[in-house]
Amino acid sequence: MFRDKAHSITDKWVDTLAPALLGDKPLTMEEISSLFEEKKTELLSALVTDFIGVHHQEVLEQQSAACPECGRSCKCRRQTSRRIESRQGSSKLERPYFLCPDCKIGFSPLDETLQLSGRQKQYDLQRLALDYIAEMPYAKASELFAKSTGISFSENTLHDFLANFTKDITLEEILPSVEEIVQRIAHVKGSAKRRPVLVVATDGAHLPTRPLPGRKGKRGPGEYKEAKGFRLYLLGSGNKIVQLVSWHQIQDADECAAALKVVAARIPTDQVRIALVGDGAPWVWRAMTEAFPEGREVLDYFHCSEHIHALASSQYADEPVKALQWIEATMARLYYGEVSHVIGGLKRMQPKKADAKEDIRKLIGYLGNNAHRIDYEHHRRGGYAIGSGGIESANKFICHVRMKRSGAWWLKENGNGMLALRCAMVNGTLDDAFKRYVALDQQNRFRLGTKS
Repeated sequence: MFRDKAHSITDKWVDTLAPALLGDKPLTMEEISSLFEEKKTELLSALVTDFIGVHHQEVLEQQSAACPECGRSCKCRRQTSRRIESRQGSSKLERPYFLCPDCKIGFSPLDETLQLSGRQKQYDLQRLALDYIAEMPYAKASELFAKSTGISFSENTLHDFLANFTKDITLEEILPSVEEIVQRIAHVKGSAKRRPVLVVATDGAHLPTRPLPGRKGKRGPGEYKEAKGFRLYLLGSGNKIVQLVSWHQIQDADECAAALKVVAARIPTDQVRIALVGDGAPWVWRAMTEAFPEGREVLDYFHCSEHIHALASSQYADEPVKALQWIEATMARLYYGEVSHVIGGLKRMQPKKADAKEDIRKLIGYLGNNAHRIDYEHHRRGGYAIGSGGIESANKFICHVRMKRSGAWWLKENGNGMLALRCAMVNGTLDDAFKRYVALDQQNRFRLGTKS
C-alpha cells in the first residue's frame, strides 16, 4: 500500500523537475543541488504523511478510545487536522478526535502513539536547534537553521525553547553516570600499574548580566557577575586530558561547593589519585577540600608566577636584567619546594619603591598561606598537574566563547540555562538529558490530555 502511494508521490514530484530536465540550459552541480534542496521537503513531507497513514492505519480508523484521565471509553467526535514540522518538512495529519464527557478532556490517540511534541516543531528539530543555539547568538542560529533545514525557527521561539528545556534541568542530569565515569577511568589507566590522576580544578569566569525590568519596563545598569564552576578531568599518557565533568553557573561560593560534593559522590576515589588545582582564593580551596578531603592540593604554578612577576616589576622596574634573574631564581626555588628560603629572602629584601614594599608584604602572605601547595617538583614526579590550564580553557570554551559576545547581556536564569546546555555538550550527556526532557514532556502532555 505504501509502495503504491510512494510511487504516485514520486511521479508527481518528478513532474515538478520537468522544466529543469527539459530546459535548454545545462545545469551545474551547484544548481542541481539547489534545485533538489528546494524541492526535497515537498517529497519527504508527503512520504512521511502517507507512511503514517499506512503504518498507523488502525489508530487512524478507531472509533473509540479510553480517556487518559478516567479510563472511560469515548466515541470519536470528528476528524481533526494538525500541522507538524520535522526534519523532513511540514506534514498535515488528519486524525480522529475524542472527548470525554465526564472529564471534559479532548485527545487524539495518534498524537500519543507518535509521541508528538505539543509544539508544531517536533523533537528532532528541537534537538537540532540546541546544537545551533549552544554555539551562536539566537539571530544567527535562526538564520542558519532556516538555511540548512529549510524550516524557520524564529529567535523568540529558539529563546523560549531553551528556557523550557533548561528550566527544570539539574546537575544530576548533566553528569555522566557512575558507570560511564568508571569506564573512562579504566580506559585512561589501561595496563598501567599506577592509578590515573584525577584533576579537580575550580575557578570563576566573569560574565555580563542584567537585571529584570522594573515596573516601568526599564532595566537597571548591567554588571559582571562570576560564573563559579569546576572541571574534573583525567590525565592520560602524554598529559592527554580526558574529560569527566564540567559545571558552571552564575552562583555563590556555597552553591558551587554544594555542587562539587554532588559530583564527588559519583567518583570512585579508590581508583584515582586526586590533584586539587586552584589559585589563591579561599573559597576555591574550601570547596575542593570539603568534596575531596583526600586530594593533594596544588597551587597553580602560573598564578604563583604572576605574583612573582608583579613584585619584580615594582622592585626592579629600571633593571630588567636583574628582574629576570630574580624571577628565574625564585621560581626555581619554588619549583623544588624551597618556600621558606624564598620567604626569608623576601623578608630581607629592601624595597626600592613604596609600591614594592606593599607587594613584598602581599607576596610573603601569599606564599606563607600556600606553602604546602608549592612543591612542584614533587607533584610533577608523581604525575600530578601543576597548572590550571584545564579550568581556564573551560572558562573560555563554556563561558566566554558563547556568552561574552559584543552587546550580549544575560538575565541570570537565561545565562545559567545556556551554561547548563554547554556543560551537557562538553560532558557528553546532552542526548540523555534531551531524552529525559522528551519523556517528561510526553508524561505531562498526555497524562491530562487537552481541556476542551
